[in-house]
Amino acid sequence: MQNNLTNKKFGVRQMAVVGMLSAITMVLGSTGLGFIPLPMAKATIMHIPVIIGAIIEGPIVGATIGLIFGLFSIFQNMTNPNLLSFAFLNPLVSVVPRVLVGIMAYYGYRLFSKKNTTLSVGIGAAVGSLTNTFGVLSMIYVLYAAQYASAKGIDPATTAKVIYGIALTNGVPEAIVAVLIVTPIVVAIKRVLNK
Repeated sequence: MQNNLTNKKFGVRQMAVVGMLSAITMVLGSTGLGFIPLPMAKATIMHIPVIIGAIIEGPIVGATIGLIFGLFSIFQNMTNPNLLSFAFLNPLVSVVPRVLVGIMAYYGYRLFSKKNTTLSVGIGAAVGSLTNTFGVLSMIYVLYAAQYASAKGIDPATTAKVIYGIALTNGVPEAIVAVLIVTPIVVAIKRVLNK
C-alpha cells in the first residue's frame, strides 16, 4: 500500500530526486561528459538520469526529469548552435521524446518487475534509451527530412536510411551502456530503500 501511495504523490523526496538528477543531466550536457564519441557520431548518456528517476520514483518523476532534459536541450541549441540546431529548437524533437523516456522506462521496468529486479531494471533501461534515440530521430525525420538532408549534404531520397542507420548504430550501443550503468545503480538504491 505504501509503495502505491509514493508513486502517486509528488512529495519532497520526489522533488529532491528530480532536482538532483536534472542537475546531473545538465552537468553531463554542459561539460561534454554526457557524450561518448563513436566512429559515426556521438552517443549520449544524458538520458540515464531520466531512466534512473523513472524506475526508482515512477513515471511522473521520470517524465519531469525528461522535461527538464528536453528544455535544457533547447537552451543548449540556442546558446551553442550546431548543424542540427534548427531541429532541436522544436519541442516536438527535443522535449516530447525525452518526456516519453521517463514514461517508457518505468513501464518497461514494471512489465517484468515481479519476476526479477535486475532483469526488469535492465529492460527498463534499454526501453528508455531506445525511446530517446528512436523518438528524437523519428521526429527529425517526420518534421525535417528535407532540411536534415540539406544540412548533412545527402540525397533526400536516402534520408530515412541515413537517419535510421544512425538510430541503429547509436541506439544499440547507447542502450547497452544504459543497461550497464543503470542496472547496478538502481538495484543498489532499491536495496537501500527496500523497494
